[in-house]
Amino acid sequence: MPGTFTTTTVTISTGSDEAVTDLTGECERFLRENAGGADGLLNIFVPHATAGIALIETGAGSDDDLLTTLHTLLPADDRWQHRHGSPGHGRDHVLPALVPPHATLPVVGGRLELGTWQSVCLVDTNKDNPDRRVRLSFLD
Repeated sequence: MPGTFTTTTVTISTGSDEAVTDLTGECERFLRENAGGADGLLNIFVPHATAGIALIETGAGSDDDLLTTLHTLLPADDRWQHRHGSPGHGRDHVLPALVPPHATLPVVGGRLELGTWQSVCLVDTNKDNPDRRVRLSFLD
């Protein structure tokens, strides 16, 4: 028997600074309104060429550590072939190869199954695009 598929798009403002934005509350709200207590899968997708989705602990410095690590791996300088936008913007286009633009997570009893310290986060290093669309989809 085929399951049901429910989807919505939310807009997240990340501003003009690099950001790790916690989406866990938005995901939980979507599931409360749409999962009906069912088991299934939640897919989170950011349809942008310069942002990604990560599962990471937030609030204890790990989000800042992630941005620091990305600066080390992907410096914002003039080495990149892709050169439009802010200085170093080419690195933003490499980001999704390291932090993919999607995640699919288990939902049990209508609730997101995350580890104790895991949060669903939007990772955005592109200072030129202050607003991001995030698609949330539930399949039971």
